[in-house]
Amino acid sequence: MKNIRIGNKIEASEISLGCMRINNLSKTEASKHINTALEEGINFFDHADIYGGGKSEEVFAEAINMNPSIRENIIIQTKCGIRKGYYDFSKEHILESVEGSLKRLKTDYVDVLLLHRPDTLMEPEVVAEAFSKLHESGKVKYFGVSNQNPMQMQLLNKYLENKIIINQLQLSITNTGIIDSGLNVNMKIDPSIDRDGSVLEFCRLNDITIQAWSPFQYGFFEGVFLDNDKFPELNDKINEIAEVKKVSNTAIAIAWILRHPAKIQPIVGTTNLKRLKDICKASDVNLSRQEWYEIYRVAGNKLP
Repeated sequence: MKNIRIGNKIEASEISLGCMRINNLSKTEASKHINTALEEGINFFDHADIYGGGKSEEVFAEAINMNPSIRENIIIQTKCGIRKGYYDFSKEHILESVEGSLKRLKTDYVDVLLLHRPDTLMEPEVVAEAFSKLHESGKVKYFGVSNQNPMQMQLLNKYLENKIIINQLQLSITNTGIIDSGLNVNMKIDPSIDRDGSVLEFCRLNDITIQAWSPFQYGFFEGVFLDNDKFPELNDKINEIAEVKKVSNTAIAIAWILRHPAKIQPIVGTTNLKRLKDICKASDVNLSRQEWYEIYRVAGNKLP
């Protein structure tokens, strides 16, 4: 597994294991799953306070038998800010959420804390107070966001001592909004509409690592595009390249994301051991520029 520099701060595996569904596994299954990820070279684990209603963090800690020697060799990220029916970036909620995650994860600190989705009632000074307290106490090393545009990140960074190093965004071969507008500049067509404030380029300019969530999904949790009859040409092309590279179609889907020079870190949430091993092979796959664009085009995108 190759490594990347997260936010130019953290040396981490270029693929991260998402732990949203780990609560559905038994302790034995979860332990085998996490250890398989470690054996494959994954050292970055993505959590959130709401995953499994908090159960996912508990299962992870129990499965890995959390202790100081294990803790120092893994990178743990968690998220907060989503509550039932609303978003909450208040100082009280951020601090309480982190305390809950630390207790469930059986650790004294998390490496990264992300704000899960934008809260339009956010008071950046208040967020800065919470982040400063967490950093000074040693409970959080680094901070980031999820699903935010450049102006939202700039607003936060104006008040933060420890600047944002991660933005987690939806990206897959069939969800390429952050790429499309940059390829269709000055065109009077739908793909040229900049819906995200050039977030891809902004993150690259500011050493903010993009993490790709749901890298196999199309739409907003509408389903997986791999082996899906709705995407025949795309799957034919992916399978053709997979056969040449001697890897699975899942590896090609992840290799397509890894090929981008933005050094994007995919968050993969599979709980299937074979699929996890297949996905990890993406780190050794080198897609040519032509292959990357072929996949992009057969996904339904037209180049101007």
